[in-house]
This record gives sequence, structure tokens and C-alpha cells, in this order.
Amino acid sequence: MKAVVFHAIGDISVEDVPDPMIQEPTDAIIRLTSSALCGTDLHFIRGTFTPMQEGTILGHEGVGIVEQLGDDVRNLAIGDRVVVSSTIGCGHCAYCRDGYYAQCDVANPNGKQAGTSFFGGPSPTGPFNGLQAEKARIPFAPTVLTKLPREVSDEQAIVISDIFPTGYFGADLADIKDGHSVAVFGCGPVGLCAIVSARLFGAGRVFAVDSKPDRLEKARFLGAECINFEREDPVDTLQRLTGGIGPDRAIDAVGIDASHAHDSSANEKSNIAAEEREARENAPETNPDGDNWHPGDAPSQALQWAVQSLAKAGTLAIVGVYPPGFNSFPIGMAMNRNLTLKMGNCNHSKYIPKLVDMTRTGQIDPSEILSQSHPISEVLEAYRAFDLREEGWLKVEIDPES
Repeated sequence: MKAVVFHAIGDISVEDVPDPMIQEPTDAIIRLTSSALCGTDLHFIRGTFTPMQEGTILGHEGVGIVEQLGDDVRNLAIGDRVVVSSTIGCGHCAYCRDGYYAQCDVANPNGKQAGTSFFGGPSPTGPFNGLQAEKARIPFAPTVLTKLPREVSDEQAIVISDIFPTGYFGADLADIKDGHSVAVFGCGPVGLCAIVSARLFGAGRVFAVDSKPDRLEKARFLGAECINFEREDPVDTLQRLTGGIGPDRAIDAVGIDASHAHDSSANEKSNIAAEEREARENAPETNPDGDNWHPGDAPSQALQWAVQSLAKAGTLAIVGVYPPGFNSFPIGMAMNRNLTLKMGNCNHSKYIPKLVDMTRTGQIDPSEILSQSHPISEVLEAYRAFDLREEGWLKVEIDPES
């Protein structure tokens, strides 16, 4: 089968790999009908989230058709259309039973303290082969797969595999109540889903902070009040627009990318649009823990702005991805403003069934976030354009069957 395979920093390829096989009685094999590119995938290719294991199939978003089932998968049948939860939970440990699927005690083969397992990630997450492929093995299928009703299209479902639950998780973490003002930092796909989700939770006003015109335009279309940080100081603007108080809640939907918000040369140096070999040679060194970040590194600009702009006693939810070695945070400022901080990897299996049903009834349309679709044969070109954040490249669907 065809799959997108990681070899080294800046070096990925589409190649033939063996078909997946059932390994455990709770496994399923699915034929993928839709996959997608995510900003998190770029972290692995750029080397800002390591260590990746050579040969890992990338991708953690997928929709497909069930082709094989292990003996202990009792809630699905051959031929079912399903959406894949990008994070992996067993469904029976104490954490999964309490809704913390991203902190499953069983799924990660590296041990109970290893943290979140997800498809197509670095070695500490499993690793588990990902979903940018024609087929995939799905562990713990009764929990990780959600059956799709015919009213929900692949284009809608692929957004529910990861980014919509993550945005919804951010709004949930932020504890948004009716009438709250909410600032969302970053208008990538997760940020846009956080904007929609903030409205679903009852936000009275939602502010969107970014610098890309196409992303801000999409945020405006979704009902947000837009702030371009390249044209005005976002902290001053948020204070002014909220009567000098600041927003009640903030969501960081950017993550580690915000540490390079004003460093285009860094992005170009790690960009896979450059020669892959050159990117490998210029890749940053890592310590034995697979850690590119060290104490003293500049804190994320999004985190700085969020802490500075929030109303006193406000809440900051962090759902943008930060690698384990990122150690810089304005903790003193946050403490002196009595801020509440909540963060983590999304517990996808907690939210996906609800979002599928909301899509079925027409309450939301996740496909509004998609910007384009490409066959798997064009995925390298799509990665390059996505990495450069070219205009119009917002959320890219990949067709594994083309």
C-alpha cells in the first residue's frame, strides 16, 4: 500500500509499505477514504518535536471503512464507515473511564508515565503508524473508532478526527460561560474550531489574534472580532475593546510555532520546500531525551500575550502543541494576576461522538474549515505549501485512494 513515511528531519516520502495486520483481539484494519495534514505533523518534520522513529507512517487524522476486526471488537461490523480518534485510549483503565483518554494507562507501550499515545507520532508516543496511508491498523478499536451516520460526509468527519475536538476541548478547558469574552490566539484550523466552540459554549464576544489575512478573514466569517498582530499591539487592542478589563478567557491554539512568530528565516530553514538533505544537515541537535528546548528559551509569544491581556482571575486554556522540553512560561505574571491555567492533549474519544451527532443534526458544519483536497501522490507538494503557510492553505484533506 502507499503511505507517507518519515525518514529523518526534512526527509519524508510516499512509498510502498506492507499492509497492516491484526495484532491484538481489539484491533481493526480500516481502508482510509480520507486523511489530512496537521500543523503537528510539521513539528516532526521540522525537528521541533522529537525523537521520531525512522520508518513511521505519518498522520493522525482519518476516516475509513472497516475491513477486518479482531475477535474482541463487538460494536463494529465489516463495512462500517468510521472516524478515527487521533489519540489512543484503551477504554477500560481508570483514566479512560474518567474521560482522560489522552492519559490512558494502557495504550502507550513506553509505560504509565509516558503520556499521550497518538497515530504517526514520535517514539515516546508509541510509536503507532499513522493514517496518511491507504490502510491502517487501529488499536483499541471499540474506543478509538466512532461509527458515522450517512448524514455525515467524509469532509465533515475528517475535521472531527482531531482539530474540531481539540478546539472544543480548548473551549471546555477555558470554562466559558454565557456572555464571556474570549480571545483565541492563532487562527489555524484548531483556532478556527475553538472560535466556533466558544460560541457553542455561550461566549458573548470572541476575539481572534493572527497575522495571516486569509485566516483572519475565515475567523471573521465565523463571527470573531479580528486583531492582526502585525498591524497593532494585540494586548493594547484587547484591553481597549474590553473597556480596560481584558477578555475573561483565552485559548492558545498556536503552541510552539508562536515562539517563531517573527522569525521567518527559522521557518524557511526548516521548511521542507528547501532541499530535504539540507534540512537534515541544518537540523538542531537534540539531547538524549529527544529535547530541542532548554530552560531560558524565549517563551511563546502567544502565551505572553494571553497572560498580559487576560482579565484578572481569568482562565487560560492551552491546546497548542508544546514539546516536553519547552520550559519557559511567564508564571510570575500569571500568579500575580490570579490566573487559572489549564492545558493538555485533547481527550478525543470524549468529544467525537457528541460532535458527530451535532454535525448530523446540522448544528455545526466542520467542513467549513477545509480549504482543499489533494491525492496522496501530491502530498509532498502539499506539505511544502502547508509548511510555508501559503495563502489559502488552511486545512488540507488527503485522498489516500487516488
